[in-house]
Amino acid sequence: MASKKEYAIEVRNLTKKFGSFTAVDNISFSVPKGQIFAFLGPNGAGKTTTIKILTTLLKPTSGVMAVNNFDPVKNKNEVRESFGIVFQDPSLDDELTAYENLEFHGVLYRVPKKILKAKIEELLKFIELWDRRNDLVKHFSGGMKRRLEIARGLIHRPEILFLDEPTLGLDPQTRNHIWSYIKNLNKKHGLTVFFTTHYMEEADRVADKIAIIDHGKIIAQGKSSDLKKKARKKSLEEAFLKLTGHKIRDEDAGSKDLMRMNRRLWRR
Repeated sequence: MASKKEYAIEVRNLTKKFGSFTAVDNISFSVPKGQIFAFLGPNGAGKTTTIKILTTLLKPTSGVMAVNNFDPVKNKNEVRESFGIVFQDPSLDDELTAYENLEFHGVLYRVPKKILKAKIEELLKFIELWDRRNDLVKHFSGGMKRRLEIARGLIHRPEILFLDEPTLGLDPQTRNHIWSYIKNLNKKHGLTVFFTTHYMEEADRVADKIAIIDHGKIIAQGKSSDLKKKARKKSLEEAFLKLTGHKIRDEDAGSKDLMRMNRRLWRR
């Protein structure tokens, strides 16, 4: 592994298998501190599995990792304290209000009370939900919930922010507003951002560096301009399609394998 001062995230020869299915296949990459890093790939390519490993939700089959200088397998608590995350799937408590969701998350991360109240107000005003702070989340639209999830991921001022499809389903105005705020945090406070997206223009505009993963393997890394040059295409979307192919992918590429494996285990 490289110098501890250089990287917020470092991955070497990471592999994750589910029975006979290899979701992540011997990948390596590094994310310097303060970088905005896009992790792109078709459905089922291994993006979410990689994020779950880096954020301590899954154990790798093999490989070496460091997140904020800590091992996600051996030092789970230290790793968890250093990052914020917005999951691909909804993870808010629908029976709590917007304010209570942020407050509960802040308490879990031991944000001091004198700071927490002001931080909640700041974030809810930023995502334009301050007037709805006392409303139950179950009455919110999908876009409102997404905005609240992003605010929750920032409540404890993390050093690294993981975003798995953070702007999925949001209108262009909201997407631009959120990215402007995140880029400002990146510039002012050196926040490292690791995100996945299917919006190629978003990655093209925001990311300092991009890695493309397909069938569990990283097939290209570099700046957007590097990937376009490699694929001999004018747009990142065209380059992405050239590198990964035009075939429509099954969103749950590994699900059938996992289901078969679980059925075999159940029969035993």
